[in-house]
Amino acid sequence: MRFQETNIAGVVLITPERFEDERGFFSETWALDEFEEHGLQTRVVQRNLSYNRHVGTLRGMHFQQAPYQEIKVVSCPVGAVFDVAVDLRADSPTLGQWFGTELSQANGAILYVPEGCAHGYLSLVADSRVEYLISEFYHPEAAGGLRWDDPFCNIHWPAEPRALNARDRTWPDFIPDGVPTH
Repeated sequence: MRFQETNIAGVVLITPERFEDERGFFSETWALDEFEEHGLQTRVVQRNLSYNRHVGTLRGMHFQQAPYQEIKVVSCPVGAVFDVAVDLRADSPTLGQWFGTELSQANGAILYVPEGCAHGYLSLVADSRVEYLISEFYHPEAAGGLRWDDPFCNIHWPAEPRALNARDRTWPDFIPDGVPTH
């Protein structure tokens, strides 16, 4: 696997090596020792799968608040999504910045999203599936989010969302501590 740092500390793009033959391909997508060698946390307590029937389905931007912050290791084994992480760590020099990349069946890419970052994605093709390895159990009381079009983060999505639930549409504006509102 190739581990590539992004513009946000701790957000890592992982590209598995593919071994192809007439049957298809084989890829290693999780190796405890390789993740540890790159300083990444390896605790996984939950595996989630989301199915996205339509092009333009947007899920996000989600995070869990302390003490239940979570790390996500995200991949798209079927279809394609534009996957985004936003830095929400108050002490980070990249607070409010985002990183986005395509995760797809074709490229096999994986995104490692550390604690303190919001995560979400937009489906680029119908019938896309996204898998998450997660370091913390879900705690509804700690669930948080920011809108996909939050002006502080100004994420440049590749298209307008077509399917979006009410919760993701109505998150309040993100205003970090110490930042003036006007």
